[in-house]
Amino acid sequence: MTTRGIRVLLADDHDLFRESLSEKLNREPDISVVGTVNNAEDALRTAVACKPDIVVMDIDMPGMVSFEAARQIGERLRETRIVFLSAFIHDNYIEQALKVRARGYLSKREPYETLVNALREVAAGNAHYSEEVQSRIVVSAEGAHLSPDYKSRCATLTTRELEVLGYIARGLSTKEIAKVMHVSPRTADNHTTRIMAKLDIHSRVELTRFAIREGLTEA
Repeated sequence: MTTRGIRVLLADDHDLFRESLSEKLNREPDISVVGTVNNAEDALRTAVACKPDIVVMDIDMPGMVSFEAARQIGERLRETRIVFLSAFIHDNYIEQALKVRARGYLSKREPYETLVNALREVAAGNAHYSEEVQSRIVVSAEGAHLSPDYKSRCATLTTRELEVLGYIARGLSTKEIAKVMHVSPRTADNHTTRIMAKLDIHSRVELTRFAIREGLTEA
């Protein structure tokens, strides 16, 4: 962060929530919202264009999976930090957030002041997780990770495979998944085959049921 204040990009597909939060944050003397978008793909595109200090991103949005957008933002913009703000806190979400090195994960049930303080902490180089998230992670020399007590079957899947599973659970066909991920249908189909093998689940219907239980389909 520089003397210009904390530059924030908001990504949330609930228009009223997003715009209300933007107005509130812009009233803070040290925070300015440099953009608002309603999906993860636009979050990635806008982040690359305006290079915010922090991207505040909802997890459950249509289109590109938020964790994949966060991963790409982290690769392209080393100084930009990710804070997830979601109505849902699932072990699988926590695990994926930590994999993409998110510096924050808060519930939308948190008071507004908690979010503002979190943004200031993250801008200062620290991390901030809600108490519910903190209770499920451990910090070691290797970094923060989900406690073994909370490990799910999703832990066997790569970030890319989790992305594909999320699309399957949303009802996308192989061709539609390939288009969203910018890969060939064959590649998307190969991901699906590996997911089925790892989870020992052999139909898209059962994959969808599994994804629902793991909290991959909330919107």
